[in-house]
Amino acid sequence: MAGSSKALRLEGSITALVTPFVGHTKAIDFPALRRIVDDQIARGINGLLSMGSTGEFCTVTHDEHDKVNAAVVEYSAGRVPVIAGTGSNSTIEAVRLTQAAKDAGAAACLVAAPYYNKPSQRGMYEHFKAVQDVGLPVILYCNASRSGATMTMDTVAALAKLPHVVGWKEATASLTQASDVAARTDLAIFAGDDVLTVPIMAIGGVGVTSVLSNIAPEKVLAITDAMRRGDYAGARAAHFACVRLVFGIDT
Repeated sequence: MAGSSKALRLEGSITALVTPFVGHTKAIDFPALRRIVDDQIARGINGLLSMGSTGEFCTVTHDEHDKVNAAVVEYSAGRVPVIAGTGSNSTIEAVRLTQAAKDAGAAACLVAAPYYNKPSQRGMYEHFKAVQDVGLPVILYCNASRSGATMTMDTVAALAKLPHVVGWKEATASLTQASDVAARTDLAIFAGDDVLTVPIMAIGGVGVTSVLSNIAPEKVLAITDAMRRGDYAGARAAHFACVRLVFGIDT
C-alpha cells in the first residue's frame, strides 16, 4: 500500500447493477451483462456498481464474484468508473475479493460490514482496515437491517482517517447518521436508496447508488444532475416523478 486515494472523485448516478442469469439455470449470462453495461453507459449513467446487494453477491460463488467484477470493468472499457462490491463476512475473503477487483482495474470498492458475525467495534475497524490496506479506494457500507452489525460514529471517524477509505453509503434512512458522517468526516456520501437521493445530496452527499437506474437511468440522472447544479425545485420534481417506480421495486 502506498499513497492516498483521497483525491478520487465519484459522483452522480451510479447504477447498482443486476446480475443476469441464463433462464432458470445457475449460469451467469455474461453476454446479457455486456448488453446491460453498454445500455447503461449509452443512456448517460455516471458509474456502475457490480456485485452489490442488487447484484446478488451473496448467492454467487467466489469465482463468479471475481468474474462479474472483472467483466463489468472490461465491458465498461474506461467509459465510466466501476465500483466493485467486495464485501464478505470473512475478512480474508473480503481482502482477496478486493485485491482481485484492484487487479481487474476497478476504480473503487464497496465493502459491506461483516454480516451475521456481529463484530465488536474494534473488530469492525480491523476488518475495514485490512481491506483498505489493499490500496483500492474503499466505500464503507453498514446497513444493520441487512448485516445485523452496527458501526458507531467513532469507528466511522477513525476509519475515515485511513488513506484509502473515501466514501460512505447511507441506506438506513437516517439523516441523523448521514449528517453526522458529513460533519465529522471528509467521506463522499452516497444515498443507498433512491428515495434518499435528494435529502442526502442536500446535506452534502455526492450522488446515489441506484437500483431504479437499472430500468430508468434518465429519471435518476434528472435528480442527481439537478442537485449537482443547485436546481432544488427541479430535483424535487424529478424525485416525485420517480417515487411510484421506486415503490414498485423490491430489493
